[in-house]
This record gives sequence, C-alpha cells and structure tokens, in this order.
Amino acid sequence: MKTQISRTARLSILPALAFSGLLAVSAQQALAQEVGDHQYTSEAVETGSQVYTQQCALCHGPQGALVDGINLSIGQFRTVQSDADLRQVISEGAGQGRMPAFSLRAEELRGVIAFIRAGFDPEGVAVIIGDPVRGKELFEGEGQCADCHRVRGVGPRTAPDLSNIGAIRTPASLQRNITDPATALLPINRPVRLVTRFEETIVGRRLNEDTYTVQLIDSTERLRSLKKVDLISYEISDEPSKQPTTMSSDEVADVIGYLLTLRGLE
Repeated sequence: MKTQISRTARLSILPALAFSGLLAVSAQQALAQEVGDHQYTSEAVETGSQVYTQQCALCHGPQGALVDGINLSIGQFRTVQSDADLRQVISEGAGQGRMPAFSLRAEELRGVIAFIRAGFDPEGVAVIIGDPVRGKELFEGEGQCADCHRVRGVGPRTAPDLSNIGAIRTPASLQRNITDPATALLPINRPVRLVTRFEETIVGRRLNEDTYTVQLIDSTERLRSLKKVDLISYEISDEPSKQPTTMSSDEVADVIGYLLTLRGLE
C-alpha cells in the first residue's frame, strides 16, 4: 500500500560511533531517487519509526518536541518547509553544527521523512509537502483556489478564509480537503439553500447557527442573519460546493506546502 508524504523537520545529535557501518548517501542522491516519485509505502513509515527511535529520539524526544522551537510530530520547524529542505537538514546538518549531518542509507532517510510526515504514527498516512513558492502560484492561478478562498484580506468570502489554515489543520487534513472534499468538509461549511416566507431564495455558506437563527455568507458575499421562524425551507447540502482537484500529486504537494505557511501571521 502506498501513501503520500509531506512537511519538514530537524533531527538529533548522536555520537559518531552510532552511525559506523551505515552506507553514506548524499542528500542529492536521495533527492534524485524521490523526485517524480513522491510515493511512500507504509513499510517506509514503519522503518522511519525504528530509525527515529534509535537515532533521533535522544535529542528530539519520543514525541519530537524536546528542541526549543521544533515539534516534529506536528510539523513545527524553524526554517524547513519542503521535504527537500528536510532531506538537506538531515544529510548536511544545520544550526552551525548544533544539528550534525547524518549518513543514512537511502531507505533510512526516506523512512525518517515518511515517519515525520505521518505525525509519528507508524500506521499513519504520510503527506508530501512540496515547494510553497510554487504552491502559492498554483493557489492564485491554475489551481483556482483563490477564486473562492480569502487569504490575509485578499479574495472572496464565498469559501472559508484560509489565513490561518496552516495553524489549525494537519497536512493530511489539507490533502483530503483538496483531493476528496466530500469526506473532509466540516458540517458548518456545507452549502445551504434557504427560502424565506417573503419568497426570497438564498444560497450561501453557513457561518453560525443556533436554535433560533442562522448566519451565512450569501452568493453575493453579503453577511446575512435570518430568524428560523421566517424560513419556509432550510436545506443543508450533503455535497461540497467544490469538486476534487484536477491538479497532479506534485502540484497538490506544492499547494499543501503553501497552505502550511498560512499561520495567521504577516
């Protein structure tokens, strides 16, 4: 079974003797083996779990949160964004020697990245995180994401604002929203159709609802608050307003990389 992967990190410091006998592989070689592939097996995630426990947990901790400013299990890093960044940090080191370079076999390097991207779950799904710069271009262009979504005050309001989406959603959740929106859409974000007793038909996106009222953004981006006693019908669609993307897996990875940079901070 194959699963996809994404997001970035740093790994730990261990004595050089711990790595004696390992076959050295350059970051460039590992990258060449993965470019154009972007597929990781469940076996790779399991292998990465073992390598992490043996090689990395001493400094980063069992849950990847012992180093200040870094939490590998939730994808919190200082500078790393893409999987390529992560490969480089592991293979070449970082932090002026505080993070040493590791000589890992190709399958070990691949596995550690898979394990991190799966959120430290040996049975989890790893999601590839691509280039956020390319992802922003796709989001605003061919991917047509900006046709509905608003980011940092720019764009329409007909779909949820994504300005802080990277802080509240996991890579796996973002991938599911892009590739299979029908299974990932939150109930509050499902399209609604209302008909009032004044014979007005309103289509839009719910923002909030209580026992007596419903608030929504209508199709013309107006904020509406309606009393339920004034409604003749109130339908919540089981189908998402958007269809699964036609982007390639590499393009989806890039868009995820961009979305993860949106954390509500300028």
